[in-house]
Amino acid sequence: MSIPVSHTLQPTEAPNNRCLQQAANVFAYSIARMANPFILVTPATRGLSLALTRHYLRTTNLPVYATHRSGSAEDTHANIMSSLSRVDRDRLKLLTLDLTSESSIRDAASTLADSLPEKAYLHTGFFTGGMLHPEKGPGEIDHDKLKEAFQINVLSHMLLIKHFSRFLPKAAQFSGTDPAKWVHVSARVGSISDNHKGGWYSYRSSKAALNQVIKTFDNQLVMQKSPSICVGVHPGTVKTNLSKDFWGNVSRGSLFEPEYAAERLVNVVTNLKEEQRGKVWDFAGKQVPW
Repeated sequence: MSIPVSHTLQPTEAPNNRCLQQAANVFAYSIARMANPFILVTPATRGLSLALTRHYLRTTNLPVYATHRSGSAEDTHANIMSSLSRVDRDRLKLLTLDLTSESSIRDAASTLADSLPEKAYLHTGFFTGGMLHPEKGPGEIDHDKLKEAFQINVLSHMLLIKHFSRFLPKAAQFSGTDPAKWVHVSARVGSISDNHKGGWYSYRSSKAALNQVIKTFDNQLVMQKSPSICVGVHPGTVKTNLSKDFWGNVSRGSLFEPEYAAERLVNVVTNLKEEQRGKVWDFAGKQVPW
């Protein structure tokens, strides 16, 4: 199963691709009837997450809340906005958040709640935290690295659900044409049925666990009759520090720049409908099997 790939964002700068403008009205209409929608990207300072943050700032008029773990807010803000000279700087809001600390996640959620205007709620949230330890065999499994992988790839995502899902719209408040999107960055290697090579024990197993979290949380949203869906996305192999050691093994045309990967993922997520909920989708809009 696959979904149509088209751009559906309202640009605030001249787009490079005519398709962005062509489908912008779909996105604009869906948010126009919402009180105060906003975007959340966490974390948001490197690689794909940074590209996602910049993409939403560049192609929508919505406020974008982005999290960072370290460094000053001023420096982080300047770095994110460095290539966005035509974007209103006040649209970018920063939250300090450490994925390894529940108290930090809780405090960031409280800070967000205090800063939001009345009737504000999450239109799209990207949860991008990921850690890779590429074990080739059982002998390379390290206890501390295993804990680190599950802490970032699974536990942090669960805690973000715990503390940030309250910002999803309530049915009584929502009048948009499409559901709000709660998106976890997963990976194809988390697919059990697609595991043909083995290896990468901690990464594969933690991403498989994340996929279970995605499905479980989406079931919760269904039971609550929330006008929201939870999905996972597979961005492909993106040219970031996480994949740096494997760039040479990627076939020609399959190693994506972060900006390209972000555009593809946003395109897929924006076009998801309610019946496509609770699943993992790749950058081309094709479903990743469990």
